[in-house]
Amino acid sequence: MNIPKKLLYTSEHEWIRVDGEKGHCGITDYAQHHLGDIVFVELPEVGEEVAVAESIGVIESVKAVATLFSPAGGKIIEVNEELEEAPELLNEDPYGNWIAIIELTDHSDLEKLMSAEAYAAFCENLE
Repeated sequence: MNIPKKLLYTSEHEWIRVDGEKGHCGITDYAQHHLGDIVFVELPEVGEEVAVAESIGVIESVKAVATLFSPAGGKIIEVNEELEEAPELLNEDPYGNWIAIIELTDHSDLEKLMSAEAYAAFCENLE
């Protein structure tokens, strides 16, 4: 399982890469593996204000439907529209294919997220 060290992770299997006031977010390798073939992604609305752990979209696969939760609070400033036509990109490269960019409002939200090492241990306990 691929768990990049430069990202932060949620217990719901989302990741965020922070770059100044912006956070690119998506789903983890663990999530895409357990979902199976992803067939649809409902993206959040650009301009939408979101809170930590608030639903920002839906991912459908051949096996399940999963809610996508925001790893941090802020404003959605961009979405990856390529996923509307090619949702399988999340299976191919879950870390290279982000879902949304959030303009962060409170960096303290990030303190509640897991490091790569903590997330790896978390996932091991789920198996």
